Amino acid sequence: MNPVVPAPASSPTSASVEFLNSPAFARLGLPFSEMVRVSDTLHLSGQIGNQPGTLTLVPGGIRAEARQALENIRTSLEAHGYSMAHVVKCTVMLADMADWPAFNEVYTTFFTPPLPARSAFAASGLAMGGRLELDVTAVTHR
Repeated sequence: MNPVVPAPASSPTSASVEFLNSPAFARLGLPFSEMVRVSDTLHLSGQIGNQPGTLTLVPGGIRAEARQALENIRTSLEAHGYSMAHVVKCTVMLADMADWPAFNEVYTTFFTPPLPARSAFAASGLAMGGRLELDVTAVTHR
């Protein structure tokens, strides 16, 4: 049995990788990329409900943070020529699963059918003391 050998980086079959950072994201000076494009898949860094251009959470609790996190995702996608329609998967991390119904009220206003695949779990100690963090995967064509 022959071992599998990865294709050389210059091979036409290897995946292209691009690290994407809008000027607004770059100004925050965070230690990660806004999103990474691997071939036709976009991997966005997790988003919290921070006010645009700052690391300060919006006031108002779960609904306000959910709305802002989803707006931040939309802004990030649009900065690179994509939209919420390109999202195919969303992972939801909630500080408290009791916030699930309130989160869903907001979430459903950002997507139209066919809806992205989704999973959720409770987590403690989310970034900046937030009530949620959202992780999405999108595709470059749809």
